Amino acid sequence: MELPLVVGVDGSDSSLEAVDWAVDEAARLGLSLRLVHASLWERYEGGRPSFGTDRPAEEVMAQHIAASCAERARLRDPEVKVSSDVLPDDAVTALLHAAHESFALVAGSRGRGEIAGLLLGSVSLAVAARAVCPVIVVRGGEPNRQGSFGRVVVGVGDSTEGTAAVRFAFREAETRGCVLHAVRAWRRPAHEHVDHPLVTDDAAGAHEERASALLTDALRDAVRNHPRVEVNRQAVEGPAHKVLLDVSSAADLVVVGARRRHGHVGLQLGRVAHALLHHAECPVAVVPQRA
Repeated sequence: MELPLVVGVDGSDSSLEAVDWAVDEAARLGLSLRLVHASLWERYEGGRPSFGTDRPAEEVMAQHIAASCAERARLRDPEVKVSSDVLPDDAVTALLHAAHESFALVAGSRGRGEIAGLLLGSVSLAVAARAVCPVIVVRGGEPNRQGSFGRVVVGVGDSTEGTAAVRFAFREAETRGCVLHAVRAWRRPAHEHVDHPLVTDDAAGAHEERASALLTDALRDAVRNHPRVEVNRQAVEGPAHKVLLDVSSAADLVVVGARRRHGHVGLQLGRVAHALLHHAECPVAVVPQRA
């Protein structure tokens, strides 16, 4: 039995976009949907006996948020099985705990009360950097969120770091019936300046060929396991985060890997994932890879 797709909800416009995206994703993958709202009211008030009939305002608000998001999900697709929970904890802790029994976590790019001007909400960033399951941050324009481009992009780094991300991207492309665009960035060594008299086009071509070969190697198993997926391969000169940001404007989803080191307690996001979570023009999936 597949684990559910879990969505963090807080009633913000961003979280409602995440709910809509997650309903469509659950329908594609044949998964159930679990909506999680974190609220600390129960921690402070739930332990006290009460003989009154009035419920705390915080409890009423939390239950309303969870119920209204669940109703929104059911109206969007009645065939998707939906459940909702109000958890007595802070949002990051609640979602990280839920990640252990989730196919993936889905979050909006901004939450209620986030400071104006923030590029990414603090909850989404913390969860994407620490969760043990894939995390999708729903961002970008409506055409990107609605899957209008028919293209999933996967950034391919070192093969030892990105196998989980590649598998996730192929599954997404297959269930969506769309093209998988696999990208590997490459750069000239610092001493090979373009205007250096000893640097030729042959040298640049050698770097590009090596990147293409590494890209083919990284995709080999997934291509064999998903023969119906049309794959476009591209080796592009430039910083990986800039290359992927450029292609995100015409993508439905960008998938990248993130190494998780055992025993490391801080945020575990590389530069590429960090940049995409803040600036990508489409939803971003960060898939953990155990180091």
